[in-house]
Amino acid sequence: MRASTRRELVPGPAGRIECAVDQPEAAARGVALIAHPHPLYGGTLDNKVVQTLARAFLELGYATWRPNFRGVGQTEGVHDEGRGELEDLHAVVKHLNVEKPVLAGFSFGAAVQARLAQRVSPERLVLVGVGVTRLQTPPVPADTLVIHGENDDTVPLAAVLEWARPQELPLVLVPGADHFFHRKLHVLRAIVTANWK
Repeated sequence: MRASTRRELVPGPAGRIECAVDQPEAAARGVALIAHPHPLYGGTLDNKVVQTLARAFLELGYATWRPNFRGVGQTEGVHDEGRGELEDLHAVVKHLNVEKPVLAGFSFGAAVQARLAQRVSPERLVLVGVGVTRLQTPPVPADTLVIHGENDDTVPLAAVLEWARPQELPLVLVPGADHFFHRKLHVLRAIVTANWK
């Protein structure tokens, strides 16, 4: 992402977890842990949506950690349908020793972060194109920022609304955006920064 991005290996339950780490120029106000889309469909920590989220959180003054899920890059283990990936994200949070991390994710990674929010108390949760059709996704805190593309054909908007409706959880809809926010990444970044305290 940047020349100053460093790679760090964190011990996890299935072996090492590769993380890309970026620090803001000033003292960090907190840590944002950002999870990537489904690893069996090409998802990695270098995904453009994940990088966009990291840039937004850097701009907001957070240190950003982007782990690779099991079997991706230098992360050890094999894909575990969300179970092991949850354990790995939890291991990174424990490694960071941060009381209230920001949890953010895209697609499959967003659904795993929603599960992690049941174990740790996040400062806030940011879910982009949340994979409610790919992984059972629990209810989330009321202040969660949910962003979805109008033309998402991977995770249809109707499915996300069905998940959000019983929670009375608002969504930010990006007109014309597909699942990967092609030509809309600048809009995604602006939504995150404009909706932060």
